[in-house]
Amino acid sequence: MGVETKKMANSIVTASGSFGERLKSWPERIKAFYNDVRTETRKVTAPSWKDVQATTIVVVITVFLFGLFFFVIDSVLQKLISAMYGSFGH
Repeated sequence: MGVETKKMANSIVTASGSFGERLKSWPERIKAFYNDVRTETRKVTAPSWKDVQATTIVVVITVFLFGLFFFVIDSVLQKLISAMYGSFGH
């Protein structure tokens, strides 16, 4: 069992105790939380400029395609509903 798994198991056992026990363990749990945050933050890396450009291009193209798709669907539905109202109106 890893250190993080043991910490989680201990915090679960502690959390299931009485309110007084949970209140007493609060500073330890906060300290453990911030240590875990610091550890995870050290693992974070920024993307390269090439990655940023590539994902931005993908997002722009995807937004354009979805916009076109919804424009076509909206136009088709508008014509269908107008035709339905027109046929029921006569």
